[in-house]
Amino acid sequence: MNPTLLITGGSRGIGAATALLAAQRGYAVAVNYTANSLAADEVVRQIRAQGGNAITVQADVGDEAQVMAMFRKIDAKLGRLTALVNNAGVVDVAARVDEMSVARLKRMFDINVVGSFVCAREAVKRMSTRLGGSGGAIVNVSSAAARLGGAGQYVDYAASKGAIDTFTIGFAKEVALEGIRVNAVRPGIIETDIHASGGQPDRARQMAPQVPMQRAGSAEEVAQAIVWLLSNDASYTTGTLLDVTGGR
Repeated sequence: MNPTLLITGGSRGIGAATALLAAQRGYAVAVNYTANSLAADEVVRQIRAQGGNAITVQADVGDEAQVMAMFRKIDAKLGRLTALVNNAGVVDVAARVDEMSVARLKRMFDINVVGSFVCAREAVKRMSTRLGGSGGAIVNVSSAAARLGGAGQYVDYAASKGAIDTFTIGFAKEVALEGIRVNAVRPGIIETDIHASGGQPDRARQMAPQVPMQRAGSAEEVAQAIVWLLSNDASYTTGTLLDVTGGR
C-alpha cells in the first residue's frame, strides 16, 4: 500500500512542488488549501495525469475544528496517514515591531505555530507505534529567518519560525521511540508567491545578491530536501534543521 502524505498549504509554491515530487515517489497525497481551490485542483490534476493518487482537502490550519475535519476526510479517502509536511504559513506586509497589531501577531502565530502543532498532534495519533500505527515522518517548513531575525520587515514571521525550530527538536525527541522522525527544512530566498502576499513580489530577485550563490532558490529545490527527509533514505535523521539557502 502506498504511503499517505498530507501537505498543508499544498496548492502553490513549495507545497505544490513537494506534492508533485512526492506523488512521483509513490505517495498518495492530500493537498490542503485554505481558499484557492482552483490551484489545489490543478496540483491534483497534474498528479493524477501522471498516474498518481491525490485529493484536495480544504481547511484553515489556524482553526482546530477545520483541521480535525480535514484529518477525518483523509482517514476516509486515503487511509492511515504516514507522512506530514507542515508547510502552511503566512507573512504580512513589512513592518517594524512597534507597528504590529495584536491581531496581526495572533494570525501569524495561530497559522504558523499553533496550526503546525495541531496537525502534528493529529498525525501522531495515526502514526505512533505506541498508539497502533506503523510509524511515519514529519517535516516542518521553517525558514532561514528563524536565525536571521527578519529585522525591519518580518520579526513576527521570524519568531514564529524560531518556534517551529524549537518544536521540531523537542517533538523529535518525544516521539523517537514511536517510529516517527521529525525534521525541518529552513528555506532561504525562494521564488514563490509568498513574497507577493507580503507586498513585495520582487523580493526574491532583489535579495539574490545577498546569497553566496547569487540567485534565489526554486520551490523544486526545497521539495527535494523535504521528500528526502520523508523517505527511508533519511532513516537515521531526526531532530535536524536542514538549511536550503544557497549558503546564506
